[in-house]
Amino acid sequence: MKKDILLVDGYNVIGAWEELVQLKEELLANARDRLIERMAEYKAYTGWHVIIIFDAYLTAGIEKKKWRHDVEVIFTRENETADERIEKLVTELSGRRVQVHVATSDMTEQWVIFAHGALRKSARELEIEMDAIDKLISGKVKDFQEQRPFSKIPLTDEIAEKFEKWRRGIK
Repeated sequence: MKKDILLVDGYNVIGAWEELVQLKEELLANARDRLIERMAEYKAYTGWHVIIIFDAYLTAGIEKKKWRHDVEVIFTRENETADERIEKLVTELSGRRVQVHVATSDMTEQWVIFAHGALRKSARELEIEMDAIDKLISGKVKDFQEQRPFSKIPLTDEIAEKFEKWRRGIK
């Protein structure tokens, strides 16, 4: 069985999803946090390993890796673009038992990752997939709530009616 890994070009996706663009206008950190939350939902639903790569190209410092909501988050090191880091990860992670997917709408990056054996998802495709996942999860939650019995003890209609009368103070 193949293991699926999703690499997400963080700022590319933030710039493509309407919800994230609006958050970015308020505060970029809010957009990053929301993307991480959404990708945690994606991971929980699909079981895929998710790595989000954020560009720190013009920021002095070393590469930073952290885990948030069971999603790996990487800020590239100084003078390294997210595209460069994604290309390295595709090469490092690819194998017979691993299928790497890259979420980016950068056409040049898509051609490069194709050459390294990865599959691509545009930012828009990922957003559509997330919307479908949200609907499926909402449907499952609704079904679960509807199937859950009102009482933990199965009651006949007659007894349930008596209890309801007692609860309301009716004799």
